[in-house]
Formats: sequence, C-alpha cells, structure tokens
Amino acid sequence: MPGLLAIIQDFFSLETLDQRLAAPASNDSRRKQKLGPELQSRKSTLEFKAYWVILIVVLPLMLKGGMDATNSWNPNYYKYQHMLSNGWMFGRKVDNSDAQYRFFRDNLVLLVGLMGIHLAIKKSVLRFTNVQKVAFDFWFGMIFLVGAHGVNSLRVLFHILIMFVIAKAFKRQRTLATVIIWTYGIGSLFINNSYRNLQFGQMLPILKPLDRSFKGIIERWDVFYNFTLLRMISFDMDFLERWNRIHSNPTSTPSSNCVSPERFEIKRASSTQILETIEENASKSTLLDERGRLTAPHHIQEYSLMPYLAYITYTPLFIAGPILTFNDYLYQSYYQLPSISSKRSFKYALRLLFCLFTMEFLLHFVYVVAVSKAKAWAGDTPFQISMIGLFNLNLIWLKLLIPWRLFRLWALLDGIDPPENMIRCMNNNFSPVAFWRAWHRSYNKWVIRYIYIPLGGSGNRILTSFAVFSFVAIWHDIELKLLLWGWLVVLFLLPEILLSRYFNQFNKKPWYRHVCACGAVLNIWMMMIANLFGFCLGPDGILLFFKEMFGTFDGLLYFIVANCALFVGVQLMFEFRAIEMRKGINVKC
Repeated sequence: MPGLLAIIQDFFSLETLDQRLAAPASNDSRRKQKLGPELQSRKSTLEFKAYWVILIVVLPLMLKGGMDATNSWNPNYYKYQHMLSNGWMFGRKVDNSDAQYRFFRDNLVLLVGLMGIHLAIKKSVLRFTNVQKVAFDFWFGMIFLVGAHGVNSLRVLFHILIMFVIAKAFKRQRTLATVIIWTYGIGSLFINNSYRNLQFGQMLPILKPLDRSFKGIIERWDVFYNFTLLRMISFDMDFLERWNRIHSNPTSTPSSNCVSPERFEIKRASSTQILETIEENASKSTLLDERGRLTAPHHIQEYSLMPYLAYITYTPLFIAGPILTFNDYLYQSYYQLPSISSKRSFKYALRLLFCLFTMEFLLHFVYVVAVSKAKAWAGDTPFQISMIGLFNLNLIWLKLLIPWRLFRLWALLDGIDPPENMIRCMNNNFSPVAFWRAWHRSYNKWVIRYIYIPLGGSGNRILTSFAVFSFVAIWHDIELKLLLWGWLVVLFLLPEILLSRYFNQFNKKPWYRHVCACGAVLNIWMMMIANLFGFCLGPDGILLFFKEMFGTFDGLLYFIVANCALFVGVQLMFEFRAIEMRKGINVKC
C-alpha cells in the first residue's frame, strides 16, 4: 500500500509535469531549519482528519448537484436537449456543444497523426542529411502554415514581416522601436478583428483570383494569430535587447561578446546536474538554466529571417503554445536539455490521458456547457446554479489544459521543453495573484518578461497589473466584456495585496493560518464571480445567482455552508503547499 501511494504521489507531482518544478538537488539541514513551525506537518492531527472526512462527503454531493442541474430529470432539460450528441460512455449523451473543444475533440485523431508524421520526418531528415534543426523547422513550418491557412497565410506573413522590418529598421532607437512594435502588434489585433474577412480583390483588383484559392484546413486564421503575435514580439524584444547589449559596450566585438551555435555540444546531462548561466564571454559549452536561456548570448546573426520564421511557425507550438521565447527556442534547438527523457515523456503522456478521460467523464455526466448556452437554470437552487458555474470553470480549465499538454508533449518528443501551462488544478487555487501564475503559466512568464518588468514590476504593482490585464483581455478577444473582466481582476487583486502586507507581520501567531484561510475564502468568491461573469454565466446568470443566494432562506443557508466548505478546502490547500515546501519546492502559487 505505501508503494502504491508513492506511485500515485509521483504521478500527480509537479515534477512529473515540468522538471523546472522539481525539488532542488541540495536538501541540507539549513534549508529545513528555515521552514519554521508554520510548515510542520498537520496531516495526522485531529483537525485535518476532520477536514478529510468533510472532503470525502462534500465532493460526491458537488457532482450530484451538477448532475441534478443538467441531466434529464431536471425540468429545464428540454431547453438544451438538442445540443447534446450521442456519446460512447455507458450509453449516455455527451455535451459537445463548446465549439472550441469540439473542433479539437473531433480532430484529435488527425492531430495525433500529424504529430507522428512530423516527428518521423524530422528524425529521418536530421539523421540522414546535414539539415539543421532550425532549417527543418523553417521549411516544415512554412508548409504547415500554408496547409493550415491556405491563401490566408499571406495575411499572417504580412504581419510577421512587418514586425521583423520594424525591429531591424529601428534597432538603433530601442525606445522608439519598442513603442512602434507594441503599437503595431496591438493594432494588428484590431485590424484582424475588423478586416479578417476582407477579400483580396477588395484590397487590389489584381489579387482577386486569390479569393477563389485554397483557404486551408483552418479558415479562421485570425484565431491562432494571437499566439503568433506573442512570438513576434518575443523575437523583436530579444533582438533589440541583444543588439543594444552588444553596442552599449564599445570595447567589445560581436565575436567576443556572443556564443555561436558551434560552441554548443549536443550532449545529455544527468537530471540532477546543476544548470549554470553562461557569461557573455563564455569560452566553453555549459548548460543554461531557464532564466539564463531568456538572455542567452546568441550571435547577433542568429536574429535573421530564417530563425525568425522557424520560431514563429514551429509546428508543435504554432496553434496554441505553450509560449517559448525566441532565445529559449534557439538555445534548445542547439542544445538538448537534461529534462528531455523517454521516461518523463511517457509519464507526462499518461497524465495527459488521465485528463482526457476526466474531461470525457464530465462531458458525459454534467451538461453544464449546454445549460449555460441555453441559460436553462430557471427554478434551480443556489447550490445547483453554483455547480453549473463551478463545473463550467472546470471544463474551461480542461479544454485549455488538454490541447496545451498535447502540444507540449509533441514538443518534448521533438526535443524542445517549453514551460508547462497548467501546474495547479483549477480548484486548487485561493489567491488571484497565485492563480494568475499557475493558469497559462507560459503566457504569464511571457507577460512578466515583456510587460510587467519593463513597466516597473513590483515597484508599481497596481499600475503594472492594470496594464498587464488590459493587454490580456484585448489579446483574448476585442470585446468590452473581457476588458471589464480584466479590470475586475485588477480590482480583486487589491484586497489581497494590501491585506497581505498588513497581516504578514503576524505570520508567527497561531491564529494567522485561520485568518489567511478566511481571506482566501473571500478571494475564491471574487475569482469565481469574475470568471463566471466573463466566461460562463454572464450578467443574467450572475444576477440570478445573487438573487437566489441572498434573497431566500435556502440561499443564505447555502452561502454559510459553502463558506465553511471553502474554508476546509483552503486549509487542505495550505497543507499541500506546506508538503511541497518541506521538499524544497516553492512555485509561489
């Protein structure tokens, strides 16, 4: 039994998801002494045994509440029955009404087939020819771009080349170049939103024959453009930073201040090897850690058109990421990281399958997406309405997690290790700040590097957070509702930031943990309301939810019980993180 428990713990560990999250190799007594009494294990105490009993009772009731609100015995079933399809699990219907996930789900077999073809061709070409990885990524990426978007790939390439020209043309004026890059990048989102269906013939009569040409497998080219924009900005910012670093030191020369690809020896290192950041004048091959790869001293000639296009169109990550910076991509193209291994990739694939079957189970038993589309919650109790919202958020989390992990698995099998996007279960979050770090983690890293830090970082936290979430909202979709969602998130960050600063002075007090848990419960309510408003129930559903919860006796009773249940959940979340801290893992979320 202890052996089975260890296998399960390892399977669901952060290290299985991403080697970046592994415990440090050194685990000395000095680090243990720094943990303090607040991180001592509580899992065997009477308090936490009671919490586990409550959890075991509450979780099935939550599933039952979601099923009661959405299945055939609910009076509103007729309103969304037509949205359900025939399923494959236990003869039940399946809720395949979400357009985004339906596209992925219906084409999963073709996508896996494309993965196999890409990996087989690349390994063969690299083995039997002198073609380099970057060159292969360029040619295959261009073919994939045309196959995906057909003639509309010209629209994508137009933006790609404009951004490349801007960085090269204004490289001597970094501030001006940065302003133009961001202005054009954000402006291109508005251009695409307004003119994505503009015919070529309307632009120039001579281009009219293109309107009858092949539109690609994915006609909505603008949907995936948003991820392309992040890569374009990454290249431009990395290039400007590298160019200015070289030319800001007049005594150095490009050859002495750069590390050329030839200096990287392609070899494997042990998984426990400490990664060191190489200096700008490094004279020997050495491993770079993740932070070092962000500013890897590549030769300035590597910031040319072919590596740029290879990075932009890198097939495993082209559709939806995870996001990898240009410097990191280029470094990993020449140097395989020790985190790449068959064993880790196999365990990661099993985690992906587990999430895929969890998603299928929920789609076959809890039809919350169809209910939300039909707004079919009339007569439901506050508990049932909250379960519609909660399971909706879980399905949103899973529908993003599964494609991201599939694409990351594809990249891992190809020898590239991008960051894991989702490192926490959606229900294992109690802090807006920490939630943002754990949700779409590679995007968060991108935002920190290219927006948050350049604008002042924690020195001006409220203003930088406002700028960050405004961009995040516009990047997701040019819609007022999402922009309001972004500002709501910033508003909800303020209580945590201010109260954390005040109460941190009492962190040694015995009551501190319980006060933090009460604050975390408030955080969870605010995060749920913001996300339910933006992505699930909308204003009508939220107003009904509040009316039922605070306008009836049953609603008030549910509110009290829900707060108690959330308090128990938060205490368990604290303990999970304390377990990680005792191992030397602190992912700050």
